[in-house]
Amino acid sequence: MTYQNYSLKQLQQIDAAHHLHPFTDHKELREIGSRIITHAKGPFIYDADGTEILDGMAGLWCVNVGYGRDELAEAAYAQMKELPYYNSFFKCSTPTPVLLSKKLAELAPKHVSQVFYGSSGSEANDTALRLVRHYWALEGKPEKNRVISRKSAYHGSTIAGTSLGGMEPMHKQLGGAVPNIVHVMMPYAYELALPGESDHDFGIRAAKAVEDAILEAGADKVAAFIGEPVMGAGGVKIPPMSYWPEVERICRKYDVLLMLDEVITGYGRTGEWFAAQTFGIEPDTITTAKALTSGYQPLSALLVGDRIARTLVEKGGEFYHGYTYSGHPVACAVALKNLEIIEKEGLVERVKNDTGPYFAQALQERIAGHRLVGEVRSIGLMGAIEIVKDKATKERYLPSGSAAVVVRDHAIGNGMMLRATGDTMILSPPLIWTRDTIDMACERIAKALDLADADLRKR
Repeated sequence: MTYQNYSLKQLQQIDAAHHLHPFTDHKELREIGSRIITHAKGPFIYDADGTEILDGMAGLWCVNVGYGRDELAEAAYAQMKELPYYNSFFKCSTPTPVLLSKKLAELAPKHVSQVFYGSSGSEANDTALRLVRHYWALEGKPEKNRVISRKSAYHGSTIAGTSLGGMEPMHKQLGGAVPNIVHVMMPYAYELALPGESDHDFGIRAAKAVEDAILEAGADKVAAFIGEPVMGAGGVKIPPMSYWPEVERICRKYDVLLMLDEVITGYGRTGEWFAAQTFGIEPDTITTAKALTSGYQPLSALLVGDRIARTLVEKGGEFYHGYTYSGHPVACAVALKNLEIIEKEGLVERVKNDTGPYFAQALQERIAGHRLVGEVRSIGLMGAIEIVKDKATKERYLPSGSAAVVVRDHAIGNGMMLRATGDTMILSPPLIWTRDTIDMACERIAKALDLADADLRKR
């Protein structure tokens, strides 16, 4: 049975009757009906009406090599025929996770050589939390179990992921978070910098919030600090270059582990294989997923630094943690082929030396001056557009987030898939974008801003 046997209306009715979507107001969705995406090719997605939409979000931050890559389908098919599944329990392994682990150790920062697999970034952050607390217990310091995170951070939607994250609406619905997790200020200069404060000084001040939290709890009680190199779902908030080296210095000073969540930034997004390399830091764990397979298969990889791995191996004992699909052979086969494509086509280098700088320039020259835009910012192929009512005062439209939704709807209606997060429009396109694709995107975004401005002036 294929979807072609159903009309769009029938698919929408079945969707409404049986399918609960993530991060969705289900009452609202069922009133308007879902957009059914039927196929995709290269940088474009297509809905059931045949509308071509330029995908500015790479699916959900993940389809780095674009859509319709036969190589990835063939890699999955070949592995499914040979060995569709076996687990990593019972002291067993299969070839593809073994080879993928070797490849990831080669790509990762030099002090990282071990990998733990799951199926999503949320699972990987659960693993990271479990692992760092287990590490300190093995080191004879079980009381060292507090984790410092940041406000507006996103680390997944499991109970542990939600707890690590700093999004208050998620905490409220959770109704009881994992204990011993605290949240400090985010490094977002556009809203939080003091008058006249330089980016460098703001970065140092934002990092000091981490040190203050360590001192408040006592360094002997703090296990780790976790952060996204660039805060993604919170609005592509890019820290000053002074921030991460200072955070790392503080963590080393107080013997606090540094956990980096690169579920979004990993595998080329910032112009390096990992944002840890972009910012020049050496974290103890790196959470990755999404672009590891370009979204063609669900797979996460927690990259574990040598310090933690050495203790885990040498001090022994069972680590009571894992998943049925840890190291799934088909997902790992797809990941290996995906990384091969990224290397073969030079996508990381292209983002660093060509499309990333051109993307930044295009946003500044063609979007930043619009009346609705308070700020544009980008790093690699990852960008944000702040929607404001008044550029000079940074006043926002009320209710919060309502204006960005208007922009988003006009963008999609004009063939440009963007995401609205609060008052921010965010972009994270496939790494296969070219200068021509960036030009197309800016043209469509500018038109959406004009149409939204006309609508908003009527309020």
